[in-house]
Amino acid sequence: MPSFKNGDVEIAYIDEGEGEPILLIHGFASSKEANWVGPSWLGTLTRAGRRVIALDNRGHGASGKLYDPVDYHTGKMAEDARALLDHLHIERADVMGYSMGARITAFLTLAHPQRVRSAVLGGLGIHLVDGVGLPESIADAWEAPSLDDVSDRQGRTFRAFAEQTRSDLRALAACIRGSRQVLSRQEIGAIGIPVLVAIGTKDDVAGSAKALAALIPGAEALDIPDRDHMLAVGDKVYKAGVLAFLDRRP
Repeated sequence: MPSFKNGDVEIAYIDEGEGEPILLIHGFASSKEANWVGPSWLGTLTRAGRRVIALDNRGHGASGKLYDPVDYHTGKMAEDARALLDHLHIERADVMGYSMGARITAFLTLAHPQRVRSAVLGGLGIHLVDGVGLPESIADAWEAPSLDDVSDRQGRTFRAFAEQTRSDLRALAACIRGSRQVLSRQEIGAIGIPVLVAIGTKDDVAGSAKALAALIPGAEALDIPDRDHMLAVGDKVYKAGVLAFLDRRP
């Protein structure tokens, strides 16, 4: 698996297919495999004629693990994504992030607007501005001795998912404590590229897609019917909506 260093952090990634590049940024406690390969996004996008790049965020998957929350500021993770584009000599790419990855995508877009051709914000709506989605208390679920010691419903869900993906629980606890930044309505309103906000209609984490899209000039909202935060990731409506968005964006 290829990797590169951004400062002192090793970042693992995949780079497959040919055509216009799209960078994929996974969600919290996930990985490039769990978020994009397993749910068939990699195959869907490469078959559509795209070059697909996906990274493991710091603290996740095969990338370097850090244990200080300050190392997980969303701006720092956005710079990991920018550094990967630099490493691959990609001047500009479409970018799709899910959940925490959507937050990173928004920060990347604002910091380096010339590098992002369009943005898909999956699994994150108005909580990009108003609140941060998952409560910080979820960190307690990773620091508990075992899953049996976790009583909080969301905490149990994410602890079970993290164990399934063999994640570093200490790194995840630091990440959720350090990556809770929001953007102002003024910052969101300054985004000047095509944006699609895609959220499951049963998602109780992301906040409203339409409310966020209304703050971004020209943005579109996509409802993913009858899907919650976890199940929306691989949904066929989500995939079809993204492909159509990419085909019609300038």
